[in-house]
Amino acid sequence: MDERFGAFLIAAPSSGSGKTTLTLGLLRLLATRGLAVQPFKCGPDYLDTRLHAMAASTGGRRRRGFNLDTFMAPAAHVRELFARQSAGADLAVVEGVMGLFDGAEKDRGSSAEIARLLGVPVVMVVDARSMAYSAAPLLHGFRTFDASLNLAGVIFNRVGSPSHYAFLEAAAHDAGVEPLGYVPRSDELAISERHLGLNTSADYDREGVIDRMAAHIAKTVDVGRLLEIAAIPRPAVPPPPPAPTSGERVIAVARDEAFSFLYEENLEVLRRFGRIEWFSPLEDRRLPEADLVCLAGGYPELYAERLSANVEMRRAVADYCRRGGCTWAECGGMMYLGGSITLRDGARHAMCGVLDLDTTMEEARLTLGYRSLELEGFGGGELCGHEFHYSKVSRSGALHSVATVRSARGEAVGTPVWREGNTFASYIHLYWGARPDFPEWLCGL
Repeated sequence: MDERFGAFLIAAPSSGSGKTTLTLGLLRLLATRGLAVQPFKCGPDYLDTRLHAMAASTGGRRRRGFNLDTFMAPAAHVRELFARQSAGADLAVVEGVMGLFDGAEKDRGSSAEIARLLGVPVVMVVDARSMAYSAAPLLHGFRTFDASLNLAGVIFNRVGSPSHYAFLEAAAHDAGVEPLGYVPRSDELAISERHLGLNTSADYDREGVIDRMAAHIAKTVDVGRLLEIAAIPRPAVPPPPPAPTSGERVIAVARDEAFSFLYEENLEVLRRFGRIEWFSPLEDRRLPEADLVCLAGGYPELYAERLSANVEMRRAVADYCRRGGCTWAECGGMMYLGGSITLRDGARHAMCGVLDLDTTMEEARLTLGYRSLELEGFGGGELCGHEFHYSKVSRSGALHSVATVRSARGEAVGTPVWREGNTFASYIHLYWGARPDFPEWLCGL
């Protein structure tokens, strides 16, 4: 096997600097040059990983995007996951989260922590719209703040002209950080980037947008030099974990435009545990025969009318749950199991009616943050995940929470984990990639 391998982490001083644009463009550019590129995302984001997978998949070669998160999983799991999923790749590209040192608490869970853990070089992307030589002290600070990090290069984004880049290039040299090129300012690219993750329509040309990003970046970024500084030893791959001994199970997993927020490593655990049967609450009329049903988060509010109109599926899901079938529902999946969803315009749409609650998008505000929880009856210890939603529960009946939930700082959080029979539901997107015993426990109820 060819042991040549490279990896780098794309970071930035802050959110909004252009990490995702650069990552997607580089993934597509490198993949079209014949490299097998494995994408990763720092943190709990489940949208960027889908876009990463699309950008890195070309010429019949399919890749999947994985999350690296040191709050939701132990360091040993993060290292093992990186090594295992990079084993068949020529290059691993990791997109950071927020600013380089921004974590759940100080730099815990930050891009910097993950770069240190994996031993990969960091490439900064700096938004240079209103900046010239001031980039020097900025880069000098990031280079010297943590001597254990290898800040190997910088790419400047939203650069106005070649002469503008000349100032930035000099600043980078004086700061001791190698300049690797720049991305010219493009209003068209900014518009495409803004809609790339927001437009959920299957007709939206994401492939075309990513191709344009790659072509834009290829003109002014020194990709050859980037690959040279990315060379690192290939990480050793540990032996695969043993398969569960409880026999093959069938896990029905919802996946369509309304339900798509899935952690790939969660799916890996389910595949080791049993056989996944995909189904669509939007399109299908029957629920697969299953030992466990997983209803992921997504955008049920955007498809509420169609979900409500599919009466056969709503009845099938309700019958399964009421017969005692094991179900795990997160965020949008929880909303689907409730009595109704009310949209911002006041329109109310009936859902499955399994849970005695209703949700609404009216006057809703963003709720987000890491969560750890202790679940009643689960003796395996703490479980971790992330909460991110705009909807809210407008009415809850006789349901009661079966978990103690805390924030990243260990403070009590009022987010419930409801249980009705063998149906569990919460706003929390749980990461069980490092807890393969969790779905087995659910199926054993």
